[in-house]
Amino acid sequence: MTPEATLRTRHDRPTAVAAAVRPDNTDEMTTRVAVDDGGDRVVETTISRDSTAGLRTTVDDYVTNLAVAERLTDHDTHP
Repeated sequence: MTPEATLRTRHDRPTAVAAAVRPDNTDEMTTRVAVDDGGDRVVETTISRDSTAGLRTTVDDYVTNLAVAERLTDHDTHP
């Protein structure tokens, strides 16, 4: 079995955040804008790795990249 995680996060500008994190994706990662069960648009990223440790490390890196993307796409701080 291949360890896999799917992360769904809400953002004010999900399209911009997804576009900002996509360049850092590896071949084992996919990022898209999806609609969650409540009808909200979310950034959805699925990550697969050969090991649980590798998955944990990649998820940690992705969450850091996501936080940076959120800050960079925040239209309130960038005119």
